[in-house]
Amino acid sequence: MLNKLFTKLESYYDEMVSIRRYLHQHPELSFQEYKTAKFIQSYYKKLNIEVRGNIGGNGIIAKVYGQKPGKTVALRADFDALPIQDEKDTPYQSLVPGVMHACGHDGHTATLLVLAKALNELRHELEGTYVFIHQHAEEYAPGGAAPMIEDGCLEGVDVIFGTHLWASEPTGTIQYRTGPIMAAADRFEIEIQGKGGHGAQPHTTIDSIVTASQLVLNLQQIVSRKVNPVEAAVVTVASFTAENAFNVIAEKAKLVGTVRTFNEDVRKFIEAEMERIIHGTCYTANSSYKYDFVRGYPAVVNHAKETDFLISCAKIIAEVKTIEETEPQMGGEDFAYYLQKIPGTFFFTGAKPEGVHTGYPHHHPKFDIDEKAMLIAAKTLGTAAVQIHNE
Repeated sequence: MLNKLFTKLESYYDEMVSIRRYLHQHPELSFQEYKTAKFIQSYYKKLNIEVRGNIGGNGIIAKVYGQKPGKTVALRADFDALPIQDEKDTPYQSLVPGVMHACGHDGHTATLLVLAKALNELRHELEGTYVFIHQHAEEYAPGGAAPMIEDGCLEGVDVIFGTHLWASEPTGTIQYRTGPIMAAADRFEIEIQGKGGHGAQPHTTIDSIVTASQLVLNLQQIVSRKVNPVEAAVVTVASFTAENAFNVIAEKAKLVGTVRTFNEDVRKFIEAEMERIIHGTCYTANSSYKYDFVRGYPAVVNHAKETDFLISCAKIIAEVKTIEETEPQMGGEDFAYYLQKIPGTFFFTGAKPEGVHTGYPHHHPKFDIDEKAMLIAAKTLGTAAVQIHNE
């Protein structure tokens, strides 16, 4: 059975590449993926595969039914892009100014579409039901996973698998981890209200820039001095805004950043500790403030049984040369919501472009992938979907 599946996937590899490059040229931002959603639905309709759109927004689910009874397994791919200008010099460079697939979601979508096509052609030999979840808006919280779940995309599903094409690792690598693999990703905004005035008369002002600068330093002590060193955590101030003329002391300053954690208790502690430090810093400076802590995705926590099963599946794939446990990644992923509902695992498929020592990182204007990684991802996901009925 697997040999037939692999043969079909290999024969459709050029189609997979064509789909990926088309999507790469026509990216759409989170919650705006209308044309991409239509493209995905049209693909399934042409194959006479059951498909539903507008799931929790722009989400789509398709289903392939095996002839024999069995489990219902879901496979997920995201399809939104990022607000980044594509700077690659390639024939498939983005045609949309300021928008590009800088994280591999075009490859995820192409992988899942072609895998669904191959499995559909083998449905008379398959057991169970296969649910293909095409998720919108992974890049921007609150994301697409939660509303898709609320709209029923996991109804009747027994297990779920997902992968991320990982451009930092060589093609032929599968990385896994039991337990937390990606962090909770939260966002904060802090606005400092001082008293503006003339740059030559600081004694008549309350300098918001000085207060905000002190706050940036104070916030760095949370992880270094307040969080147990064995717990991973990040507090990053990513934006500091206080625009004024050269001779004007700023009345307002704004800090924006992110918090990353794995432990929910640490997450709650940092949120509260930030409030305490902000209050104390502003009180000392006689300033007021506004503080907004926006909870993003929870940590992605893989289930042990399904992760062990995924490893056994990866060993079957001839193109997989390395299977290794990865360190937890501080990036966020709303695949976390699926794993809170049902068993499953999320893994990384190496996709570093050929001929480069260090590929451009995800979310970079020159990001790209080795497209052969899509075939490896399809074979690995396909093996898991088929073999799960033997567990």
